[in-house]
Amino acid sequence: MSLLRSPQGPQRIVCLTEEPTEILYLLGEQERIVGISAYTVRPPEAPQQKPVVSAFIGGNVEKICALKPDLIIGFSDIQAELARQLVAANQQVLIFNQRSLQEILDVIITIGNLVGKTSEAKQLANSYIGRLERTRTRNFKKPVRPKVYFEEWDEPMICGIHWVSELIEIAGGTDVFATRSRGKLAKERQVTVEDVAQAAPDIMLASWCGKALDKPAVYQRTGMGTIPALINKQLYEVPASIILQPGPACLTDGLDFIENILTST
Repeated sequence: MSLLRSPQGPQRIVCLTEEPTEILYLLGEQERIVGISAYTVRPPEAPQQKPVVSAFIGGNVEKICALKPDLIIGFSDIQAELARQLVAANQQVLIFNQRSLQEILDVIITIGNLVGKTSEAKQLANSYIGRLERTRTRNFKKPVRPKVYFEEWDEPMICGIHWVSELIEIAGGTDVFATRSRGKLAKERQVTVEDVAQAAPDIMLASWCGKALDKPAVYQRTGMGTIPALINKQLYEVPASIILQPGPACLTDGLDFIENILTST
């Protein structure tokens, strides 16, 4: 008699960031989730249904281990130390490092494969592709594409990551730091006031990871007074929950939010 069973994928999953939680809910596999991040707001029922076991950088290793997970899913080099601690505690850890729209879609497929929902994951990913392409087509022939500076952090100033840059282009804008956005590390995306002034963006979008945008402080920065976006009061905050999460949120509400700003200015 065999002691092994047919693989069914992980049954007890801890999600250290929001996007795997939302993906699993969208695939109808939320019962596998046994722990989530404190920053999870999507879907809205998740924080009421699942225990919080981590922030973003850190987490309660003892609490996570007590849940007896068979898979822990995290994101990026920023969670490297937490991942190291969990591996040292003999946990099985999967860290994604998606930085582009294509990689976000690939993660959806990978998570679908893990839980036996390959077909459903492909259907979900294809629905996002269709949405992105329709938006791109809608904005492709616009005679004027505003120049956009997206700020992810203020001290030091860090421009938008690759998927944000791609969304700006799809929404009808031109990211003034599109090349720099491809830097995988935050330090590779640092910019100066002089850089921004030289780029002369028409619109400034900001989403400071973990804290609210301080508009007066931006306007008071030395050297920012010549930037068209600030001269014309075109500074907008994008909610972090819909743009800095590399998953369904940015592909839907994040894209719509940016497009609405670019088409109304």
